[in-house]
Amino acid sequence: MGRKRIAILHTTPATIEPLGRLCGEKIPGAEVKNFLDDTILPEISLAGRITEGARYRLYAMMQMAQTAGADVLLCACSSVGETVEEGRGLVRIPVFRVDEAMAEQAVERGKTIGIAAALETTLGPTARLVERKAGERGKKVVWEARLARGAQELLSQGKLEEYDRMVVESLMGLESSCDIVLLAQASMARVLPLLPKEKRKKFLTSPESGIERLARVLSI
Repeated sequence: MGRKRIAILHTTPATIEPLGRLCGEKIPGAEVKNFLDDTILPEISLAGRITEGARYRLYAMMQMAQTAGADVLLCACSSVGETVEEGRGLVRIPVFRVDEAMAEQAVERGKTIGIAAALETTLGPTARLVERKAGERGKKVVWEARLARGAQELLSQGKLEEYDRMVVESLMGLESSCDIVLLAQASMARVLPLLPKEKRKKFLTSPESGIERLARVLSI
């Protein structure tokens, strides 16, 4: 596989290092181009929806990624994944969501699916993605959402121990009632090593599965 140029759209700096590291491991020789706008999440969180301004800036970043010579574009944020999908026609390069492979795995492995998030705007897009993947497979699933309210602010403030503790509590609250639990935001994957070792297989994160999916696509 030749040298590939991967553009990653971020709405928080927390996803830059882990996704870049995974690209280095899973797609050797890849050149990663990061595009970050950390104003989007606070804006849509306050509005409770994707605003016109956030949509415009996302589409502008997508076009910037293309003009920067990217071969593919990966959206690292589940809150805006649907919006990025809607903008696929604005660019000539393939566009992917980091959480798509995770949703597919969840539908394959369980009927009762927990969706945990640190930001409320992530819950709806993730639930709709799970429902879409279940529909594509002709499968009926039930999902239960859990919000670690206030955790995203802790992450933004660099209060990582408090963030980790709040997210873990949220995850364990879902574990007992669901077949499988999704960590809806890529930035939540950092807490996986903090969960009980015997229960970790019950939790799915998007960074590794998302980059592995990208690696398979780029190898074709």
